[in-house]
Amino acid sequence: MSILILSGPSGSGKSTLCSAIMKKIPNVYFSISSTTRKPREGEKNGREYHFLSQEEFLKDIEEGNFLEWAQVHSNYYGTSLKPVEEAIDEGKIVVFDVDVQGHHNIKKYYGKLATSVFVTTPSKSVLAERLKGRRTDNEEVIEMRLMHAYNEMKHIDEFDFLIVNDEIQTATEAILSIVQSLRYAQRLEDTQKLLNEWLG
Repeated sequence: MSILILSGPSGSGKSTLCSAIMKKIPNVYFSISSTTRKPREGEKNGREYHFLSQEEFLKDIEEGNFLEWAQVHSNYYGTSLKPVEEAIDEGKIVVFDVDVQGHHNIKKYYGKLATSVFVTTPSKSVLAERLKGRRTDNEEVIEMRLMHAYNEMKHIDEFDFLIVNDEIQTATEAILSIVQSLRYAQRLEDTQKLLNEWLG
């Protein structure tokens, strides 16, 4: 089993890279996060996010249903544990798109089974342009996202890989190479099984 964690500032292109993985790589499960924020125009429940009320979210926290959760920009975000475990049992590559705190919690839970990638823009000004270009947030929200991005950048050295998304085609090729390599990463249970079979 393999786990890939994508993290980085909002607007850095993580969603685009996740879409490329889903289109190009077979047997992949994309973990859809739950959130208490309101859907943006064009978003559907169960596709971009599972949209929950704050009461529903807090109840799931109490019942221990989240692999990880955090409060970001006054909203809650979290990853449900059950579907992730089911995908792992089916031998799928599980892909997460989470913030830095989510990355830390997933890494702590799964250890060496998880590979992490930090995705960012070449500069803060490029990120600001992309956030404004989305036309989904007002100036106040964009400033808050840029401040949060600065804090996330401080954790860049905690990740296994770094992709500077300056040109989307190059970034896509990079993420696909990383995902494909996961199938050949050595896992203790796999190598032990091979040794037993090889020795007869």
